[in-house]
Amino acid sequence: MALVPMRLLLDHAAENDFGIPAFNVNNLEQVIAIMQAADAVDSPVIIQASRGARKYAGEAFLRHLILGAVESYPHIPIAMHLDHGNEPATCYTAMRNGFSSVMMDGSLEPDGKSPASYEYNCTVTREVVDVAHAMGVSVEGELGCLGSLETGEGGQENDPGPGGALSHGRLLTDPDQAEEFVAKTGVDALAVAIGTSHGAYKFSKKPEDEILRMDLIIELHKRLPDTHIVMHGSSSVPAELVQVVNDNGGEIVNAYGVPVEEIQLGIKHGVRKVNVDTDNRLAITGAIRAALNDDKSNFDPRHYLKPAIAEMRRVCESRYQAFGCAGQGGKVKQVSTHVFAATY
Repeated sequence: MALVPMRLLLDHAAENDFGIPAFNVNNLEQVIAIMQAADAVDSPVIIQASRGARKYAGEAFLRHLILGAVESYPHIPIAMHLDHGNEPATCYTAMRNGFSSVMMDGSLEPDGKSPASYEYNCTVTREVVDVAHAMGVSVEGELGCLGSLETGEGGQENDPGPGGALSHGRLLTDPDQAEEFVAKTGVDALAVAIGTSHGAYKFSKKPEDEILRMDLIIELHKRLPDTHIVMHGSSSVPAELVQVVNDNGGEIVNAYGVPVEEIQLGIKHGVRKVNVDTDNRLAITGAIRAALNDDKSNFDPRHYLKPAIAEMRRVCESRYQAFGCAGQGGKVKQVSTHVFAATY
């Protein structure tokens, strides 16, 4: 059985000092690209769906797309993860639909926009952990709000999140609080706020220490050496992908992401899950724009979707290799959620 709890993959990553990209999906082509890349380099897989993806594609379609990946690639361990669950009920729905991992994002109120209190975050995350672990399902929590340390504002491109100005403390995970949060909630992984955000416009320039706090990752790992750290909003936004989009009619300017070398530094200090979405969006969009421009009389969707799959596959392979998980897929002991539940 290829569908496994995410904790199993993160434990293996910690034991072998690598990280795993967690790719967001909305449709068939993205799932195909992720799995073709994983198969080519023998990597374990984390496929995740956000609330936006569930609304776009529908719960049943997403479930069967991912289960199709499980059936098509039985030799690859796959974790099926809910990204940014906004309340316990959302997480429970995902569990009922076969997700082997959920994120309870209690850093925000259920509206996905208002920053929540620390006490609220602890309460709802602990509630989800108790239910999930009884089912063998892994849980990711979040402490701190994603947002820009340049502008002091929250808000996430194409995703729910806090809008407007936030205090510096809200935009960074506090190490003392993180220790207490992990102890109180029992989460399997902790998403941290270090200055990253969703979308292509993370920074106005190549990020340096004052706007991308990798030192905080190092400190958190010292305090919590047995906790799997998660970096959200960690697409690298490669200039060449942006250029392809712009060369074919796009208008993406001043887009900077998280350099791969900074992610690799994080992996050396406890980062085990790295969320990547924008890079794949750029790859797909650039390939589609180029294909449509190359043959303007062709109206077969396969004409532009095939190169889109190929380009996203290339990006996924690159991330698997850069994060050190290539060659690790066949080494993961595959255990079902039912068996794994007994170990919690």
